[in-house]
Amino acid sequence: MSEPSPVTTRREGDVALILVDNPPVNALSQAVRTGLLAQVSAAVADPSVHALVIACEGRTFIAGADIREFGKPPLAPGLNEVLAAMEGSTKPVVAAIHGTALGGGFEVALACHARIADPKASVGLPEVKLGIVPGAGGTQRAPRLAGPVAALEMMASGKPVKAIEAKAKGLLDAISGPDLRADAIALARELTEKPPRRTSQLIIPPYDQDEFEKAASSVLARARGQLSPVKVVEAVRLATRLSFEEGLKAERAIFAELVGSDQARALRYAFFAEREVQRVPHLHGVEPRRVDTVGVIGAGTMGAGIAVALLDAGLRVTVVETSTQAVGAGWDRIAGLYARAMKSGRLDESGKDERLSRLTVTEDFGDLAGMDLVIEAAFEDMAVKKDIFARLGTTARHGAVLATNTSYLDVNEIAEASGRPADVIGLHFFSPANIMRLVEVVEGAASAKEAVATGVALAKRLGKLPVTCGVCDGFVGNRILAAWRQVTDFALEDGALPQEVDAALESYGMAMGPFAVADLAGLDIGWARRKRLAATRDPRGRYGGTVADRLCAQGRFGQKTGMGYYRYENGKRQVDPEVSDLVENVSTELRRKREPFDADRLVRRVRAAMVNEGAKILREGIVARALDIDMVLLHGYGFPAWRGGPMFEADAIGLPAVLADVRDLHQAYGAGWEPAPLLVELAENGGSFAAHGRPAA
Repeated sequence: MSEPSPVTTRREGDVALILVDNPPVNALSQAVRTGLLAQVSAAVADPSVHALVIACEGRTFIAGADIREFGKPPLAPGLNEVLAAMEGSTKPVVAAIHGTALGGGFEVALACHARIADPKASVGLPEVKLGIVPGAGGTQRAPRLAGPVAALEMMASGKPVKAIEAKAKGLLDAISGPDLRADAIALARELTEKPPRRTSQLIIPPYDQDEFEKAASSVLARARGQLSPVKVVEAVRLATRLSFEEGLKAERAIFAELVGSDQARALRYAFFAEREVQRVPHLHGVEPRRVDTVGVIGAGTMGAGIAVALLDAGLRVTVVETSTQAVGAGWDRIAGLYARAMKSGRLDESGKDERLSRLTVTEDFGDLAGMDLVIEAAFEDMAVKKDIFARLGTTARHGAVLATNTSYLDVNEIAEASGRPADVIGLHFFSPANIMRLVEVVEGAASAKEAVATGVALAKRLGKLPVTCGVCDGFVGNRILAAWRQVTDFALEDGALPQEVDAALESYGMAMGPFAVADLAGLDIGWARRKRLAATRDPRGRYGGTVADRLCAQGRFGQKTGMGYYRYENGKRQVDPEVSDLVENVSTELRRKREPFDADRLVRRVRAAMVNEGAKILREGIVARALDIDMVLLHGYGFPAWRGGPMFEADAIGLPAVLADVRDLHQAYGAGWEPAPLLVELAENGGSFAAHGRPAA
């Protein structure tokens, strides 16, 4: 017996209401495409049907392609065949959009003769995020409705557009009232009096050529080596020059070129890994503790950001500071983040007021007694944190989860100070905490599984991406950062300048170069860590922090002091000749011979350092899977998503080649840079990081 079709038709008088019901997101599977084609064809052939409405059951319109078909040969009917039948209908076809209409789902809507959406709906063509371009006419139809500039900006960013804005851009024809389907049916009946308005037959609306070229140049500059945004520019430009049929053919050729590319494979991997990383095998079946109220200790930049993330998720939040003055400053800092959100249009006055009504800022530590979970976001100092957790151990209620936001410090030592280590975990947020998605959920040696599961559940509730890891200095992200940043520090001593290193790694695809990032974060953070670790540093190993130490000694802590690796005037980063002189003087003092800078060699060494440290982390069991490492680097450290992550890229390049680069590091830098045993083992035995799992206990 065959499976029932996920597409059915319900008659509403002379209107055929064609309904897609393919939970959870009504993806465009082969069955949906087959059903749409059959139901549209039947309705067009039925003389008693005067108009068609395409709508969806469940929580959303068609939200994109079926991920189960990603990377596989296409199955008939193709989406273009379905859309040609819809658009070619002699009877009006209306899309009734609720939830999201993304990718192929929005291409379905674009091929309809009209589009009406619920006010809360959003639409978009996010294919660039998978390393491809829209492949069913999106690059050709969207410019005919919204104009080339708006269409380019939407597709190149991959970001969804809210319904109100989409209507203003011409992508939608109407916004519905409370009853979307009734309004769509009424619109369809109105259109029976007019010839079908086929998007493919529309002329590109007038536009400013200079504005388009400016937008195109901006896309190309932001691409940083990613091909799909560049190809979106090409496809939209072709839409302005070719007939629809020629443009569609060109779009298909571009799609075919990209879909099998290394970048598309990497981005598909990242897409699936982002979902897989949230499934933590050893927490399967573990129930998290209930969390309705959360305490935050500290209302500095990080604490304020964490408080906003919690408030945005609907939680009641109590922030504790050390003095009346600090309480006022903390409240102002949190309110300021909401003022900024209002200014950008992301929040209205009532939304801000409702969130702040759930916020308490106090200097009474005892107010944390009733909290379900407490997050410490105090200064990165072990003595300070141990004192806080000793007080929390006796103040917080039984069963409350106690979390430290430490970036580097030993969570086990902090947990022991509490007297109740089973309740203690790490929740390492990334700054700005209300914006950045990544949270490292750190499982201590004594952490109860329920406490860890609670941290994972809270991160998800906040809309974050939790990556669970064990305890080591710097956990996953900062430990790997510390390793590869040494390579860039050594590069300064060996002949490079900060701007050359930054340019090389930005060309590799990183969002910002390491020295620009250091200036943004503040050089004093790394300085404090280097001083903390000085006593345990391997005397045989090369020390690369001399340039940074000299800058800090001069009070050059980055953007906050107007000077760091660069000079900042009116907020703009500028190369500083004083830093160039300082770098060259350090090389002379250390008797380092300055060689001409080799950008390619730097990139290979940086990648090798990442992968080598990642291999150590895997062998130590700090994380269970290579994808855990990749997700941390992608979502917290600006690693280019189109490379998949350092461990994925290492597999793609070939582990023997990466091992050769690690051996180059070892020869260049000496002790501490030995190849990781796991990397050697996998490279010599034809293994891969993807296939490597945590060893059985």
